[in-house]
Amino acid sequence: MEKKKESKPNFKSYLKIFWGLFSFSILSIFAIFLLVNMGAFGKLPTFEELESPEKNFATEIISSDGVTLGKYYRENRTPVKFEDLPENLVTALIATEDERFYEHSGIDFYSLARAIAKLGKGGGGSTITQQLAKQLFTENYGTRNIVKRIGQKLKEWVIAVKLEKQYTKNEIITMYLNKYDFLYNAIGIRSASRIYFNKEPKELSLEESAILVGMAKNPSLYNPRRFPTNAKNRRSTVFGQLERNGIITTQEKDSLNNLPINIDYTPEGHSDGHATYFREYLRDYLKKWIKENPKSDGTYYNIYRDGLKIYVTLDSKMQAYAEQAVTEHMSNLQRIFFKEQKRNPTAPFYDIDKSQVESILFRAIRTTDRYKTLNEQGLSKKEILKKFKEKRKMEVFDWKKGSKDTLMSPYDSIKYYKSFLRSGLLAVEPQTGHIKAWVGGINHKYFKYDHVKQGKRQVGSTFKPFVYASAINQFRISPCEKYPNTPFTIPKGKYDLLEDWTPKNAGDEYGGELTLKQALAKSVNVITARMIDRVGPETVVQLAKKSGITSNIPPYPSIALGTIDASLYDMVGAYAMFANKGFRVNQTMVMRIEDKNGSVLQRFVPASEEVMSEEAAYAVLDLLKGVTMEGSGVRLRGKWGKYPENVATGYPYQFTNPIAGKTGTTQNQSDGWFMGVVPNLAVGVWTGGEERSTHFAGITYGQGASMSLPTWALFMKKCYADESLNISQEDFEQPEDFGIAIDCNSSVDEDGESSLIETNPDF
Repeated sequence: MEKKKESKPNFKSYLKIFWGLFSFSILSIFAIFLLVNMGAFGKLPTFEELESPEKNFATEIISSDGVTLGKYYRENRTPVKFEDLPENLVTALIATEDERFYEHSGIDFYSLARAIAKLGKGGGGSTITQQLAKQLFTENYGTRNIVKRIGQKLKEWVIAVKLEKQYTKNEIITMYLNKYDFLYNAIGIRSASRIYFNKEPKELSLEESAILVGMAKNPSLYNPRRFPTNAKNRRSTVFGQLERNGIITTQEKDSLNNLPINIDYTPEGHSDGHATYFREYLRDYLKKWIKENPKSDGTYYNIYRDGLKIYVTLDSKMQAYAEQAVTEHMSNLQRIFFKEQKRNPTAPFYDIDKSQVESILFRAIRTTDRYKTLNEQGLSKKEILKKFKEKRKMEVFDWKKGSKDTLMSPYDSIKYYKSFLRSGLLAVEPQTGHIKAWVGGINHKYFKYDHVKQGKRQVGSTFKPFVYASAINQFRISPCEKYPNTPFTIPKGKYDLLEDWTPKNAGDEYGGELTLKQALAKSVNVITARMIDRVGPETVVQLAKKSGITSNIPPYPSIALGTIDASLYDMVGAYAMFANKGFRVNQTMVMRIEDKNGSVLQRFVPASEEVMSEEAAYAVLDLLKGVTMEGSGVRLRGKWGKYPENVATGYPYQFTNPIAGKTGTTQNQSDGWFMGVVPNLAVGVWTGGEERSTHFAGITYGQGASMSLPTWALFMKKCYADESLNISQEDFEQPEDFGIAIDCNSSVDEDGESSLIETNPDF
């Protein structure tokens, strides 16, 4: 038989098959990418979206000394530029997440092939650009749905390539770091740097940068606050990558690995940080500003996503000192108040019976969401009260710990919070109207009510200077002019009075003659009454209104003793007028507003108005200086008392510089005020309970000199200790050719004390 010829391999046919399969693969990949680009796997970003992919930038509140006080946000994200990033952070990120970042065009095929070969066990194949694409434009489908996962990955590739064409490598790095969510409201590198390390990104050390870069793999698992051991191990991986890429030596890596995990956790919630009450008031102000200042296209700015920069007048250091002063004094004053309440059967209230106490507490209950829910369910008042008296676990405010966990009924918690004394402090620069510090309460998280602008309380004797100012401005009366300290009556019918008005001095103390300076220092009511009768109530009302007090002021003689309610905001602005030579400059809190690109949207210049003559204003200041030399404010000069045991009634403040001031105490010690002015700063403090029936039983602790003056003094001590603030310790500038006599040869006791401190209730 003939042998069959062996067939030779047809290499040409194999070659055709190979090139056919290769071409098919290329065409398939091309077709798939074409389909992705056409939106077959989901909508892709438009050109316009690629032009400006970053959204939801937080609005930033920046103090006059350049410190971020807080933000308004849906995402707490404030963008930084590439030049604001530390080199060690960028280097660590690239070495760890994308070694060939500067070599590929969005997709690293080497890393991708390695990831496929090792089935993902050798590390992912996603580049930094792909990760950015996923953050910006693709939905985060779970790994369980393989079809959607593949579709997502294809979209990432297409968008990554587009991003690489649209942006430089440095811009991509910057966008990635500005977008990444580091948890705890730390979205973006700037928020992360501030929240985890309390510093700006540029200030990050290599080990701090390594912690944040390590979090990029999994911010929850490698979070330094929750899992410091995991964070340290991941940080070691980052150091290993830096060594592998020749950026640090083995010796440097070993040294860095030995460093502990150190963070300075500084949360940036809406109730955290400084100037919380101010920020809330500013938020409402900005909402109105936005409506009045639309964009060029007619749409409105959004304070939660448009990245506005609000440059405010507050000084960050003065704000911190103000908050510290309120905390130091009020925590101690509260200790004294709690001690007193142990003997009070209607604690924390006075002057009311038990039925009135129940009424106050139920009125508070009705404002709660819990009550509204129970009421909507059809429960009766009795049933609702029963629910409110059931104990439950809750977190409540505590001066020592900040907060504490306890078992308490909602009813008792309301009563507990009613027992806390509240306080407000405002500092204003008289010459500019700039608000430098604003403390609206003792803790914004637990006590939302703002006692600077929102609250209006009876002002007591702090209103008396406006009566004296009216007389001096109208008649050029000398502070040394004497008046009889005897009972005085304004008869029925005058000023539309329905009956005779005969005010009394504190303690019914009368006799002799007093100068106006002595009368104001000792807060003598009958001489103040003589003054308002001399000028007429209407004149006083007009001056007070021009000074900035916006409250309703009825033109009756009783206003001379401070029967009106006014806000701390208005009172401080009005007192600032005296230090500004009789010119009222409207308080202002915003200097300018910029958009996210730094373009100025508006600058703010406060309006001003002449209220009284420069001579009259200086004479009033001289009167007010007498209060701190021989009146209820004399304890500013004192050397008695120990801190903190009896800081409420005495403390060695030992101020020696001229201070124009006035205390104020209202009926039953419900409100305690102190207004203090130096040439370039006017500061006011109010203290009292939420309810007017919450107060000290007696005048020793309940007067303004005990409740509010110490806060003022602690604040000013801190300001004077900081020379960078340049707070004046000089005397007020006397006008040229000043013609009003002010040297009354008044004297002060040798030890600087005044017998009036404990007996003068300052009504």
